[in-house]
Amino acid sequence: MRKEPMSQADARAQYERIHEGMRAYGASYRELARRFATWLGLHSTDAEALIEILTAEERGGTLSPARLSERISLSNSATTALLNRLEQAGHIVRSREHDDRRVITLRSTPRIHTLANDFFGPLGVQVERTVMEKYSPEELRRFESFLADVHTTMTAHLAEPAPSRPLMQ
Repeated sequence: MRKEPMSQADARAQYERIHEGMRAYGASYRELARRFATWLGLHSTDAEALIEILTAEERGGTLSPARLSERISLSNSATTALLNRLEQAGHIVRSREHDDRRVITLRSTPRIHTLANDFFGPLGVQVERTVMEKYSPEELRRFESFLADVHTTMTAHLAEPAPSRPLMQ
């Protein structure tokens, strides 16, 4: 089946719809993370860090404090204070698992895994059942590729120096 080329106006309208969809997803994700923080009695940045640690573990990896600091855009000292709070609350542990004993590994506790599953699990099931199953494996692979390309482009853009601050009057 041959596809007809899209007009410039249609292509622009599609871009705008996709852009708005990604913006709306980002806003919903931030709201979900904020509600998770409130539910746990945490500051939103602490919950964001916790989600990063849990996500790394879900994918079979771990984070160091330095890598977490990069992921959530905090200074090293602010990240240390945040990790102290999460450790004191019983949500994470810091360990030295590497041959280089200076390297610290962040791990979530079983209790926070249970709480995160209680909070996020129902949504995950709903997305799998009502959204993911609508699309073929090929469509999902293309969507994954699209999101990876958008992420790569945004990461490269964020690595560039910011424009000069506007003059305020």
